[in-house]
Amino acid sequence: MTDISHSFTLKAIRLPGIGLWKQANWIVRIATLVGLALVVLSVAAPLVAPFDPNDQSLISRLRPPLGFDRYKDGFFLGTDELGRDILSRCIFGLRLTFALALAGACISLLIGGTLGLVAGLAGGHLDDLIMGLVDAQIAIPMTLIALLILSVFGSSIDIMILVLGIYGWEQFARIIRAEVKKLRQMPFVEAAQAAGAPPLRIAFLHVLPNVVSPIVVQFTLNFSNIVIWESTLSFLGLGVQPPTATLGSMVGTGRDYLPTAPWIVLAPALTILLLTFAVQILGDWLRDHADVRLRSR
Repeated sequence: MTDISHSFTLKAIRLPGIGLWKQANWIVRIATLVGLALVVLSVAAPLVAPFDPNDQSLISRLRPPLGFDRYKDGFFLGTDELGRDILSRCIFGLRLTFALALAGACISLLIGGTLGLVAGLAGGHLDDLIMGLVDAQIAIPMTLIALLILSVFGSSIDIMILVLGIYGWEQFARIIRAEVKKLRQMPFVEAAQAAGAPPLRIAFLHVLPNVVSPIVVQFTLNFSNIVIWESTLSFLGLGVQPPTATLGSMVGTGRDYLPTAPWIVLAPALTILLLTFAVQILGDWLRDHADVRLRSR
């Protein structure tokens, strides 16, 4: 009786994530660990970073990383052209880049998801109007839109979130609209309509749960693209202005010192690579796990 009770207790306290971890292959496990490490670093940046990211020391400028000549104790990844610690700036830059990308991806999902859901369920002229907006967004280069907004309103963090939030919303709208169009023909949706269920109930209880898989995949793709897009804007000098560090601005600043001090560019570039790698791998795996048709293969 005691063994049975003990076994039941262990099963009761078993975390659901353990089953997912056992089903994942080694690539997904590495991506998960990398992603968790980056999230912990970004959240605990003030506690983990060895120095203030904006502290300057011209005496210590352009010092190489650990293991090279002229290495200075404590600056494990070296220093930049102003003597600032590269490791500390990477950690704080990761924090800001991660926050900007997450906020932008959520705003993009909210805008595109809402418009796609409305277009798919309503149809008719409203559908044509929304898809006209989608086509207009695709036709106009996002760089021009970003340049216009940033030149008029500046490049503060709030404006950057707005610019990143309108990046990729049309992809969410197109994907969700297409999925909703297919689901409208399903018997369970037609039965809910015949029973007199209101449109909001049909949308949130019958339609939206069945488009989670493509939303997850597109969200991860959009998140990675926004990380690269923010880095591109910062590289061009259009992102968050100095001395605030983002990964893209660090790459942009260090490009002038690439022949003599490549560590200024390599450290933030590698961080961007690891972040996008982890998000893409986890997104693909979650898509495969959530999609019943793919799991049955």
